[in-house]
Amino acid sequence: MSRISKEQVLHVAHLARLDMSDEEAVTFTDQLDKIITMAEKLDELNTENIEPTSHVFAQTNVLREDIAEEGLPIEEVMKNVPEQQDGQIKVPSILE
Repeated sequence: MSRISKEQVLHVAHLARLDMSDEEAVTFTDQLDKIITMAEKLDELNTENIEPTSHVFAQTNVLREDIAEEGLPIEEVMKNVPEQQDGQIKVPSILE
């Protein structure tokens, strides 16, 4: 007995805006059923004394320190600006 129907596969394909033929739906139904069966085997594992983890490998923050630095001079910034006013970059209005 399949855990997923062809109609469910076609419904999900429709939601994902995927064009899928009936033959493809049958193929994917079989493949997804095998994936579900494999995932259900994980329920058989005894995980009572296993600590939950968010990653398989221990990870540490690899980002650099956030240190404030001097920015570009305003003259340098405004050099390539098409339009400016009072030291501000002027952009087209989008609201009336």
